[in-house]
Amino acid sequence: MTDVKATNITWHEGHATREERQNLLKQKGCTLWFTGLSGSGKSTIAFTLEHALVQRGRLAYVLDGDNIRHGLNKNLGFTAADREENIRRIGEVAKLFADTGVLTLTSFISPCRKDRDNVRALHVAGGIPFIEVHCATPIETCESRDPKGLYKKARTALASGKGMGFTGIDDPYEAPSSPEVTLDATATSPQEATVILLQYLEKQGIL
Repeated sequence: MTDVKATNITWHEGHATREERQNLLKQKGCTLWFTGLSGSGKSTIAFTLEHALVQRGRLAYVLDGDNIRHGLNKNLGFTAADREENIRRIGEVAKLFADTGVLTLTSFISPCRKDRDNVRALHVAGGIPFIEVHCATPIETCESRDPKGLYKKARTALASGKGMGFTGIDDPYEAPSSPEVTLDATATSPQEATVILLQYLEKQGIL
């Protein structure tokens, strides 16, 4: 965990409660944490679900890994330390979004189980629902898609003996041990996955 270096700080409780904000939006906030290999369908499913929720009159927002690195986390690279900080920051942001009552969807490879568990613990401590969605699409499917050409680059780098620390090729991915929802984009379309997730949210009383 990151140490607190700031001094002379005090947490200020607001006068508006979470329940009042949720009543205003007529919904409960939560975080759906999409994790999986590059090309596993995380972002596509997350954005499809976001669209479906908004069409239903729900306030939802996707925090996407690539998008976040254009702004909030543009000063972070892909070292182990930077990846950990990347997930820590977005976990804090997701918690804040969900606390306001927003249905928050995050799409990050987040390969380390420990980092995801830390984000879960943060939400649990705050009494905010955390739903881990494992896009367990096999690497064969992910690599056959290769939308960004990254698998090809990783294979080339590995063959040259250099490597590039690419998750699933020469860097490990630690799958969730007990995710709330598991999806495989090999035979499940984004629309079908969205239906599954909407049904889950309804069953949990979030929608």
